[in-house]
Amino acid sequence: MKYSLTKHRPEKIKDRLRIDNIISRHKDTPGELLNILEETQILSKYNYLSPAQLKYIAEKTSYPLSVVYSVTTFYSFFNLKPQGEHCIIVCRGTACHTKGSRRILDYLESVLDFGDEKINEGEKVFLTTKDKVITIKTVACFGQCALAPVVEVDGIIHSRMTVEKMKKVLSALKKKGLK
Repeated sequence: MKYSLTKHRPEKIKDRLRIDNIISRHKDTPGELLNILEETQILSKYNYLSPAQLKYIAEKTSYPLSVVYSVTTFYSFFNLKPQGEHCIIVCRGTACHTKGSRRILDYLESVLDFGDEKINEGEKVFLTTKDKVITIKTVACFGQCALAPVVEVDGIIHSRMTVEKMKKVLSALKKKGLK
């Protein structure tokens, strides 16, 4: 899915008043753009910033759209694609790679339904299941190499992850209501 900033109009934004409120609360404060983007992302059911939202924020804050987009793409906690209810982030740093993070990704790909999307070696991974329940991503390094391989699940770091441990994690998510 290609990300386009020009195809969307602000009129399509449901939460325009809420975004206006966010902007007014952070106007002229240190880090205002980061705070505005972060709170706006939370408004979305799927925890992401749409092209229409980015354009609207640019217009309302007088930041150039290129700056808003650059900030959004620079920080890894901003999402430009819809996220699943649960997020699994697999470290692909050297230590994690040599300790088996690829096996974990292969396992996730084999048991979760990503439709036609596949994990390609060497590419950054960002896949969401067709039912929008789980998103898997990769990061270059969590900086916890001594605990490799490292996987973050819904904000919780799991160290020395194995396929067997990942099966248990998915089982626990299933008990919480995973489809």
